[in-house]
Amino acid sequence: MPTADELIGPAAVAGLIDSLSEAAPGLALPALRAAATSLEGAGLRQRNDALRDALLADLPASYGDFEQVVRAALKDPGFTGWMIWPVTEAAAARALESPDPAAFEHVLALLADLTPRLTAEFALRQLLNADLDRALAVVTPWTAHPDEHVRRLASEGTRPRLPWAVRVRPLADRPEATLPILDALYRDPSDYVRRSVANHLNDLSHTSPEVAVRTATTWAAAPDARTQKVIRHAMRTLVKKGHPEALALLGFAPPASLVVSGPVLDSAAVSVGGELLFEVTLTNGSAAETRLAIDYVIHYRKANGSTAPKVFKLTTRTLAPGQTSVISRRHSFKVITTRTFHPGEHAVEIQVNGVSQGSAPFTLTTRA
Repeated sequence: MPTADELIGPAAVAGLIDSLSEAAPGLALPALRAAATSLEGAGLRQRNDALRDALLADLPASYGDFEQVVRAALKDPGFTGWMIWPVTEAAAARALESPDPAAFEHVLALLADLTPRLTAEFALRQLLNADLDRALAVVTPWTAHPDEHVRRLASEGTRPRLPWAVRVRPLADRPEATLPILDALYRDPSDYVRRSVANHLNDLSHTSPEVAVRTATTWAAAPDARTQKVIRHAMRTLVKKGHPEALALLGFAPPASLVVSGPVLDSAAVSVGGELLFEVTLTNGSAAETRLAIDYVIHYRKANGSTAPKVFKLTTRTLAPGQTSVISRRHSFKVITTRTFHPGEHAVEIQVNGVSQGSAPFTLTTRA
C-alpha cells in the first residue's frame, strides 16, 4: 500500500508546479511552493486540503480564468496522478463561489475531462451537495460517454457511502435519485465501471434494502453474461445479513426439509489467542436439489455484558435429495487491533440461506 508521501509528496507537488508554470508562465505559485514544504507527517486528506487551499490562493479568482489555466495544464501529459485530486477540489470550490451561474455546468465538464488523469469523484460531491438535481442533469448523460473513466465517475462520484468522501445528504434523503445512472451502466462493457455500479448498489442496500433488491431484481430480468456477478457483488451486505429476498435472488431460497445437526463444539471453553473448532451436519430431506449459502455467526460478548453478532462466510453447498454434508471450521480468537475480546459467555450460530439453524454457547477465557 503506497504511503501518503508517495501519493501526494514532494514529487507530486513538484510535478504540479511544473505543469501549472508551463500552462501559465506568469504565475509565481507562492502558496503552492510553501505548502510543498509543510506536508511531512500529514495524512493523505490533509495533504490534499493543503494543496487545494494553496491552489485557490495562487490561481485566478475568476472561475473562467481558473479553468483556462487548468485546461492549458491538461495539454501536458505529466499533469496526471494524485496531483489531480486537489486540482479537482479547488476547481469545484472556485465554481461554487463564482457569481457566474454557468460556472456550475462548466466545472462539471472540467471534472469529466480531469477524471481520466486520476479521478474527480471527491470533487463531484461538492456539486451534488450544492444542487443535486442540477448536477445529476449533467452527470446522468455521462453514462453514454465513450471514456470508461467518465462513465465510472457517474456511478462512483454519486455513491451514497463513497469511502474517504464527504456524505451527500440529498442522496441519503432520496435513495432512488441515482438509479437511472445504475440502470444505464450495470451492463457496461468495462469491468471498472460495473464494479463501481455494484459497489454503489451495495451502498444503497445499507439504508434502503428494498430499493437495492428491487433494482437488482429488475437487472436479473434483463441480464447479460456478466449481470449475475454484478448482482452478487451488489447484494453482498444483504446476504451477510441474511436478507431473504436478496438470498432468493441469488438462488438461495429458504431451505425446505433441511435437517441440521449442530453446531457441535470441540470444547465448551476457548482462551483468548486460541481457536474454536466446530462442526455442523446438513442433510437435504427434500425430493429436490437444494442450494445452500452457509454462514456462521459469532455472538461476541461486549464490555457491558450484552452480545453483538458478527457474520462470517462458511461455504456454499448444493445438496442432492437425501445427501448429507459435514462442514467444520476453526474460528480464531487471536488478538487483533480491530477487536477487543471480553471474557465470558459467547455463542456460535449457524445460518443457512439467511435462516438461523441453531446455536451453541461457549466461554471465552483470558489467556493462561
